Amino acid sequence: MDDRTFRNAMGKFATGVTVITTEVDGDIHGMTANAFMSVSLNPKLVLVSIGEKAKMLEKIKKSSTYAVNILAEDQKDLSMAFAGQLQEKPPIQFGRVAGVPVLENALANIVCRVYDQHVAGDHTLFIGEVLDIVMREGQPLIFFGGRYGKVVSE
Repeated sequence: MDDRTFRNAMGKFATGVTVITTEVDGDIHGMTANAFMSVSLNPKLVLVSIGEKAKMLEKIKKSSTYAVNILAEDQKDLSMAFAGQLQEKPPIQFGRVAGVPVLENALANIVCRVYDQHVAGDHTLFIGEVLDIVMREGQPLIFFGGRYGKVVSE
C-alpha cells in the first residue's frame, strides 16, 4: 500500500489534539501531536510519538521532561500555530507545572519525566512517568479525517 492510503486509514481514527511542550536552555518549545496515549496506571505512564525529522525529538532527549497539553475546542489556533500552519502566531500564554512549561487554559496539562524511549520506524516513542496533572472543565478539540472538529452532544 502507498503512504497516502495508510495516512487516510489512520485518519479514520478520531483523536484529541495535544501540544507537547518542553524547555531547553531557557527556551520553550512546542509541537502539535495527536499520537498520545495512556500506557499504565501503576506506575502512571503516558506515551507520545515524535517523528525523526521533528525538531522536538532532540529537545525532549535533552530536557528529559515534557508536558502533554490536551487542547480545548476553542484552541484550534494554538494547534495550528504549533503545527507551523499559521503565518502569524497568536499570543501564547505559558504557565508552569512541576517546573515544566504548559499551555494555560488547556483541558489538561500532563507533566512527565522521560521514563523510557524506543525507536519504532521513523518515530521515537517517549514513555513518560506522570509527575503532575492540572485539569479544567470544557470540551475537547478533535481531529478526524485530516480536519478539526468538536464534540457534538445529543
